[in-house]
Amino acid sequence: MSKKPVIGITMGDAAGVGSEIIVKSLQSKELYEKAHPIVIGDAKMLERASEILNINVTIKKVDGSADFTTTFGEIACYDLDLLPADLPFGQVSPKAGNAAFQFLKTAIELANEDKIDAICTAPLNKEALHKGGHVYPGHTEILAKLTGTKEFSMMLSSPKLKVIHATTHVGIIDAIKMINPERVFNVIRLAHETLSKSGIKQPKIGVCGINPHAGENGLFGYGEEEKKIIPAIDRATQEGINVEGALPADTLFFRAQRGDFDIVVAMYHDQGHGPIKVLGLEAGVNITVGLPIIRTSVDHGTAFDIAGTGVADERSLLEALRQAIELAPQR
Repeated sequence: MSKKPVIGITMGDAAGVGSEIIVKSLQSKELYEKAHPIVIGDAKMLERASEILNINVTIKKVDGSADFTTTFGEIACYDLDLLPADLPFGQVSPKAGNAAFQFLKTAIELANEDKIDAICTAPLNKEALHKGGHVYPGHTEILAKLTGTKEFSMMLSSPKLKVIHATTHVGIIDAIKMINPERVFNVIRLAHETLSKSGIKQPKIGVCGINPHAGENGLFGYGEEEKKIIPAIDRATQEGINVEGALPADTLFFRAQRGDFDIVVAMYHDQGHGPIKVLGLEAGVNITVGLPIIRTSVDHGTAFDIAGTGVADERSLLEALRQAIELAPQR
């Protein structure tokens, strides 16, 4: 019989809502029945969050000297102790930015040592991350760099819609420059492999165009669809992948949530993020595909405006944890 997977939960930027949504989520007995959740972060911030939320829970510090096991009613924390006890909520802090990086780096190391089976990340703040000395666009790029992964992509998943991105955290002009047939093909392949492994036979993949109406046969743009996207679709089709495009994004997302496609390949950040977030922030989960480590995340930011108030919604983190458990390799 397989043992329950160990899920490492990184706290993200401790000045945001991460500690609050973690404490709220770990009140779910169902999670403990299916996995051993371990918080990689700062025990002091978890204690502050439990006080803010008026939740009576024991914060138990653990280290890597033994196998991680957890018990419902207490929160296990791999405590890096990098933050001051009075760290202000809702403010950009270099200390919090550096700590967020160190939490993730530690989680990757623990995964490489087979101490944890998957990583679930609370949000970080990119400005704080940069001020803390780590100039990365976000979690995805840190994970790719520290695991030596060259081909990866961000996938957003909700109950009605899945989206994978050709480009993410770059400006729109740079994104269009970065899109090329090789990149588009690799993202189509990642989508196909990811959904196939999840049990979907011959997943149906819809690929967005770049321009309005996917260029309308050259009416809009400068032939980007024909130069950058169509060759990738032709190659994928030749390799037996069920893919269609380039399609107008405005109708493709409607068709996908209706069930015509299992996943949409978006060309740039807002093209893919917008439709997912319209369906509800609490339902969206961010999954990095192509990594040697399972990684899921909430699909929202640090919410500095409400950090420390106890009102943050934990449902996206709960869903991210459920998907991490589902995707984690069995022990």
